[in-house]
Amino acid sequence: MSLYRTMLLSLAGGAAALLATASANAATPDIEGAKKLIEAHSALPSFVPPGEPFDAKKCMKGKKLLTIPVSSANPFTKNIATAMIAVGKQIGFEVKEWENQAQPTQWVQGMEFAINNHFDAIDLLGGVNPQVLGPQIAQAKKAGIKIYTSHLYDTIQKPDPSVDLSMQVAYHDVGTILASWATLKTNGKVNAVIVGSDEIIPTAPFVKGITDGLKTICGPDCKFTYINAPVPEWSTKIKTGVQSALIADPTINYIIPIYDSMSQFVIPALTITGRKDVKIATFNGTPFVIDEIQKGKVEMDVGESLGWIARSVLDGYMRDMCGLKTYSALYVPFYLFDSSNAKNAGTPADFDRGYGDQHVAGYEKLWMLK
Repeated sequence: MSLYRTMLLSLAGGAAALLATASANAATPDIEGAKKLIEAHSALPSFVPPGEPFDAKKCMKGKKLLTIPVSSANPFTKNIATAMIAVGKQIGFEVKEWENQAQPTQWVQGMEFAINNHFDAIDLLGGVNPQVLGPQIAQAKKAGIKIYTSHLYDTIQKPDPSVDLSMQVAYHDVGTILASWATLKTNGKVNAVIVGSDEIIPTAPFVKGITDGLKTICGPDCKFTYINAPVPEWSTKIKTGVQSALIADPTINYIIPIYDSMSQFVIPALTITGRKDVKIATFNGTPFVIDEIQKGKVEMDVGESLGWIARSVLDGYMRDMCGLKTYSALYVPFYLFDSSNAKNAGTPADFDRGYGDQHVAGYEKLWMLK
């Protein structure tokens, strides 16, 4: 069981276990179970060291890491890369982002850059599928470069065997949280449009977490439809797909874009159709989406501190690069932002505000920087 999964069960006071063992199709909505799970993730997260302390500055001296995000145009992955670069500077080693616009040919170019410039490791961040880079990965490993993935696979998925280490996320648990939120807010009468991108590896277990949650938590009066929008088509397909769904069914009350950067294309669809009564609940905690919560255009975002993600990713990678015992599940608690606390993230929101600051001092101590 992953560290995060253990935390989830503990924080929820057994609510997650209750939901996981509910009948396949609940006869009545489990409002109380949903409430407990939401309350558990509405408390500021506490930092628990995910491993033993080590001298990061000493063991990482002279090392270089290239991070290739799925897209530099995606605010979520862009901000994680930016935070990783800043933390790398604090520790004293080079982290460089290979900027791209989600084109596989650009990922290939990034791999070649890392090989030609003798990087020690390559991070495939937030959606870059190792399977499309087989020849480049083989070449990199021949050159002694470690291949990592971060924020890609669900914790219930098996990473590609070519990857040396994968920092995974419990996407399916987020699905349960989103289903619980919508159930609680509608009193068990959810009619949702779920928006995903099938080509992104964790989408399948993530969506299943939502749909299974709606079946086991919400019950027979809940409905959902699904829209697949490939990443390069987000700007066109999400807006038109959501707009068409809202026109076709006036009883829709929730849109659940599973990656919150999708929200920028959902909001115009609600405006065009005049459906401001429809709520948006989503995942990631990207700053501009928290800004939209403050403006009343998004109801809730299951947030992850992008600075906490960056530190957890680097902690796992550094342990591996330094020959230490490491781990595979990202240690990043999920924390809910809504109208009651969105301003705590700043105005405009910042990628590392609103979650408290325990993780900043926690990692500095863990890495023996102070």
